[in-house]
Amino acid sequence: MTKRFYTLSLTCPDTVGIVAAVSNFIASHKGWITEAAQYSDESTNTYFMRQQILADSLDIDFETFKAGFAEIAVKFDMKWKLTDSAVKKRVVILVSKLEHCLYDILGRWSSGELDVEIPCVISNHETFRELVEFHKIPFHYVPVTPENKVQAYQKVMDIFEDVKGDVMVLARYMQILSPEMCAKYPGQIINIHHSFLPSFVGAKPYTQAYNKGVKLVGATCHYVTADLDQGPIIEQSVIRIDHSDSPEDMVRYGKDVEKQVFARGLRYHIEDRVLILGNKTVVFR
Repeated sequence: MTKRFYTLSLTCPDTVGIVAAVSNFIASHKGWITEAAQYSDESTNTYFMRQQILADSLDIDFETFKAGFAEIAVKFDMKWKLTDSAVKKRVVILVSKLEHCLYDILGRWSSGELDVEIPCVISNHETFRELVEFHKIPFHYVPVTPENKVQAYQKVMDIFEDVKGDVMVLARYMQILSPEMCAKYPGQIINIHHSFLPSFVGAKPYTQAYNKGVKLVGATCHYVTADLDQGPIIEQSVIRIDHSDSPEDMVRYGKDVEKQVFARGLRYHIEDRVLILGNKTVVFR
């Protein structure tokens, strides 16, 4: 039987007494902390914490916990959230015409490895309708052209709101999102970029890498911002190549890295392990 957890994550100005206040509150309600992580960023005097609490150990329910903890949050000027493992995150997938990241997410979801809800898939092409509907997931075709981008992205946002999405993942969705869309969902849109950022931003990074003669290629999972491929990085990895590898070889190697990095980054996000610090992240693995 899967155990139910509440996950408390927070950020605040660093000062004396934060750990004591949080721990004492949890202990006063008989809470059993099963996982704890913390970090203090000296350059910004910012404190980060993540606590995983066994729900059945508490003598209060979820809403009562939130109401009680709010007083501590005000005292320490915290940005915080409490999530319940019994409530699955709702992941909306955006994809274009490349299949590997979509296949990987659907496979992990179908097997139960990725414990989320997928209320729909949105695409600017019809390519994967049959695949998505085979999995009994609604498929929305929203074409994007230079002339209709405003209307198209509004449609995407409307769908996201209608299905009560928690996070939007760009599984090689080959469109640049509007600044309005990025601003509306900060920290809620995750992209996989087929490059070890900040190198080789934009289109055809493997060709760029080949022309530079690099010996490593990689992938970067990051939050989307209005600055192209510049958002806070969640996860990265690389694979070694050599002089005999063609751009096509690099693409093939890169696809494997992309799938792994994307899956890890998404998992860190849905498990509330990622806290944002400006254009950087703190990731409690």
